[in-house]
Amino acid sequence: MSIKSTILVWLNDFINLFYPNLCQACGNYLFKNEIAICTRCLYDLPTTDFYLQKNNPVSMLFWGRVKIEYAASYFTFSKGSKFQKLIHKLKYHNQQGIGVELGKHLGAQLKKSDFFKDIDLIVPVPLHAEKQRIRGYNQAALVAKGISYSLNVPVEVNNLYRTVHTQSQTRKNKLERWQNVDNIFKIKNAPQFTGKHILLVDDVVTTGSTLEACAHAILQAEDSRVSIATLAYA
Repeated sequence: MSIKSTILVWLNDFINLFYPNLCQACGNYLFKNEIAICTRCLYDLPTTDFYLQKNNPVSMLFWGRVKIEYAASYFTFSKGSKFQKLIHKLKYHNQQGIGVELGKHLGAQLKKSDFFKDIDLIVPVPLHAEKQRIRGYNQAALVAKGISYSLNVPVEVNNLYRTVHTQSQTRKNKLERWQNVDNIFKIKNAPQFTGKHILLVDDVVTTGSTLEACAHAILQAEDSRVSIATLAYA
């Protein structure tokens, strides 16, 4: 190890004495090779095998609503679980590393599947510019970044955009969710998506209304196809 590398290790260890790296799920100390989430919590994730099933519960959400090639979620989401805590910290407490790290693991799953081998671009569900300014980041874009790392596929964050700053979907029923996002997504440059297989990414899918609206916008590009990947399925 070089002198510079040794100094960086010592400096990092010194910083960790005062600002220790903790698992965002359980609060235990992280080892040096762990980021945001400890290995034990990753192992305990209620993961799915949806990436191996064409007709899985996530893909069936969109039947008769919008043409989707394939869809998958990394784990199942239940209220009160420590994984709800992870998603909450990702969205509202600036724990951006959670999105990237879980995105990497989701991408590693998708890489095992024949369904996602021809993805051309990864596109996160966009926030409205005002909401992103307030939050400081788009959690879906962080997940997309992690997936990109695993799949070696580029992320496109500018072409799909949200035209209206809508209310949160959290406390809305299925109909209200659909009405809240109906026709509010547009694409700036259709040729950028022409003939491409787009992987549309979000943190959690519940009713699928937001993803449905995004997919409709993307499919305005000629010969485009859309598949979906989310961290969690609620």
